[in-house]
Amino acid sequence: MNSELVLFSSESVTEGHPDKVCDLIADSILDAALSRDPGARIACEVCATTGMVMVMGEFTTSGYIDIPRIVRETVREIGYTDPAYGFDGKTCAVLTSIDEQSPDISMGVSDALEARSGETDPADRIGAGDQGMMFGYATDETPSMMPLAITLAHALTLRLTTARKSGEIPFLRPDGKAQVTVAYRDGVPMYVDTVVVSAQHDPDVSAKELEAAVRTRVIDVAVPARFMTENTKIYINPTGRFVVGGPAGDTGVTGRKIIVDTYGGMCPHGGGAFSGKDPTKVDRSASYYARYACKNLVAAGVAKRIQLQVAYAIGKARPVSMAVETFGTGKVPDAEILRLINRFFDFRPYSIINELGLKKPIYRMTTNYGHFGKEGLPWERTDKAAAIKAVVSGAKG
Repeated sequence: MNSELVLFSSESVTEGHPDKVCDLIADSILDAALSRDPGARIACEVCATTGMVMVMGEFTTSGYIDIPRIVRETVREIGYTDPAYGFDGKTCAVLTSIDEQSPDISMGVSDALEARSGETDPADRIGAGDQGMMFGYATDETPSMMPLAITLAHALTLRLTTARKSGEIPFLRPDGKAQVTVAYRDGVPMYVDTVVVSAQHDPDVSAKELEAAVRTRVIDVAVPARFMTENTKIYINPTGRFVVGGPAGDTGVTGRKIIVDTYGGMCPHGGGAFSGKDPTKVDRSASYYARYACKNLVAAGVAKRIQLQVAYAIGKARPVSMAVETFGTGKVPDAEILRLINRFFDFRPYSIINELGLKKPIYRMTTNYGHFGKEGLPWERTDKAAAIKAVVSGAKG
């Protein structure tokens, strides 16, 4: 007898969404700082509204950052080039309020508790930049080892942007959102139940023309036909009109799309945002590393689905706790998986930064369409899977 279907939804937003405008500005500023000073300490927050961007935060760096230029170039790159949008890269005001990193925080990061207690391992020198809980996740339900709902939602918003920038759908504007509901049975995705797409558009396009273009050139392209059924529900611009958008329609703030950035709600989130933060902030770097660990474990066949929680104390190098959950899919006990994690992965900030190369200016490529599941990012490698599999196989033998 088959179990009942369970519906699960995830959303994504385009790079023209007001919150993502702010995230991309923050990560562009971070990359500019790291390209000049790999040791820069950056905590950049951005807000944007009609005709204005404000950049705030704590910066400690030896390099010069031309913030107004970066803001304007980023806004234009996204597609806000026309004053008629109520927000554009040429005319928007750029305000700044920047201080140095707090010396109290800097002391804990630069001289970890372990080093002050006599530890001599170089990896014990750098303490976590904050306390908090970070989560990693991986599942074998898609080739990228990401949940299907968020994977499809990102595919839709990326396709919206591609169709706009290429001129394929010339009446689209930068803002947009997508939501996908997937039907699961016994943890296995069966089909797409609902697709919602909201696309900003020029005022003179008809609802019928917009719906036809989005259906044939976005949804039919982004969502594989095998997941669609005759009963799949599709809603395109359900309000009927979406002309005013971006920061002119809704104030944007850095770090407000943390579920879009991660696993679409399939996995808990510790609360810390990613964009605008250098890798000494473990709410970013440890989340990336936790994904790296989970993906390698799933690739090794240790479990079909793994969630890892890691917690830190500010100024301390080593995590204060780790917890693993395999949702009944583990091929070995969870306690053994924790031992594998401790054997193959070093969650001290110094080790994370060096192993993943996180002092490089790579963060702009993470900002939009999810920080996970993209090829080319160092935490998406599965280079430890073979060694993990060999240890597990040897233990069983």
